[in-house]
Amino acid sequence: MEAPTGHDQNADQIAYWNGAGGQRWTDRQHMQDIMLAPVADILIGRAKVKAGERIVDVGCGCGAIAIALAQKVGPTGHVLGVDVSAPMLARARQVTPADTPVDFALADATIYPFEPASSDLLVSRFGVMFFAEPAVSFANMRQALRPSGRLTFACWREPRENPWLMVPLQAVYKHVPKLPQLGPEDPGPFSFASEQRVHRILGEAGFAGIAMEPCDLALDVAIGRGLDAAVESALEIGPASRALEGQPAALCEASRNSIREALIPFVKGNSVPLPAAIWIVTASAS
Repeated sequence: MEAPTGHDQNADQIAYWNGAGGQRWTDRQHMQDIMLAPVADILIGRAKVKAGERIVDVGCGCGAIAIALAQKVGPTGHVLGVDVSAPMLARARQVTPADTPVDFALADATIYPFEPASSDLLVSRFGVMFFAEPAVSFANMRQALRPSGRLTFACWREPRENPWLMVPLQAVYKHVPKLPQLGPEDPGPFSFASEQRVHRILGEAGFAGIAMEPCDLALDVAIGRGLDAAVESALEIGPASRALEGQPAALCEASRNSIREALIPFVKGNSVPLPAAIWIVTASAS
């Protein structure tokens, strides 16, 4: 699979999502979609999709949101899913039901030649926090919107408000060095946690009516399969897994035991729900 041409400063992210990072998400597509279903429900609800609308799903990944939106717009509408990850888009195409009004483009939304003023909605579930120059990226995406068009996306709030990620990571840090600390402007999962920064970025890109709604959730990291599955999830994807990359087997095993101990207090039957916190960001094209 070939990676797409992109904005020069997005090269590292394009390499990551076409390498091991993108492959991990692809391999866990079904499980991740189940775990993140509460986010999808809120996001799609806030997007207020109508039949016949044309939508762009930015950072569509393995296609869950694009497919759900395509089913809502129906045969008179259309969804375009855009992502830089070839393995994730291959999975998206694989799982899309026949005759669904959706297409997928392997592209960097920062430079993709969107058809001007052709879409009613830009939407994203955690796909917009990885641009090196996000104001430039959003300005390009905004060109796809009609003057009446709107923007709705989900992004993570602060790390301390997301124990579902941080509890396993802190357990791993008992055994291995901490990951390099990202700066507040660096691309990454928490790069849109700051209200001030998001308002600034979208304002510079030409959006108006910007609003950010905090939503608190519980994400079952076990997806109903018990504590062992929750531990495996933390080891396979997310910051704890990245901290363990290349570490000796003994440290990985010790980390596994520590993650298990850290998750035990959250166990409820076969579920392991942990707190999560997101922003639902909305704005208009003009």
